[in-house]
Amino acid sequence: MMAAIPTLRTERLVLRPPVIADFSAYAELMASSRSSGMGGPFDTRGAWGLFCHDVALWALCGHGALMVDLADGGHCVGQVGINDGPLFPEKELGWLLYEGYEGHGFASEAAAALRDWAFDTRGLETLVSYIDVANTGSIRVAERLGGLLDPDAAGQDPEDLVYRYRRRT
Repeated sequence: MMAAIPTLRTERLVLRPPVIADFSAYAELMASSRSSGMGGPFDTRGAWGLFCHDVALWALCGHGALMVDLADGGHCVGQVGINDGPLFPEKELGWLLYEGYEGHGFASEAAAALRDWAFDTRGLETLVSYIDVANTGSIRVAERLGGLLDPDAAGQDPEDLVYRYRRRT
């Protein structure tokens, strides 16, 4: 399923397709301990595989990752995406922010925009977020997005918390 990769805009952010120039900052984050909740840290080869997965999902599934730029100046502060495929029990709404950009509401704003696009444009009925129990920042984001803890849902890892978002009718 080849889908055009959208560009989404919020009041403060532009969510845009990834480009090769985004990889160095992404790889730096994935090499750090901050990626531990995602199975990291990753070497360059592992980070490249994840980055390519995020881009390939658009052609394979009709959704994938978007880079998060500040609307004022265009500086990239992270990524938001819908993960899918054999490694994910369900379609996952995920986000990551580069160091120094936490605490400004960027993850919530970007994830809300992509969630709404997935429900309104792609017609998805539900999404989940798989969150490491120690990742209190992402738990707060999931709750701000209206996610409800779903103890019966399978996690990507057995210890994950699973927050579920449902399409509003």
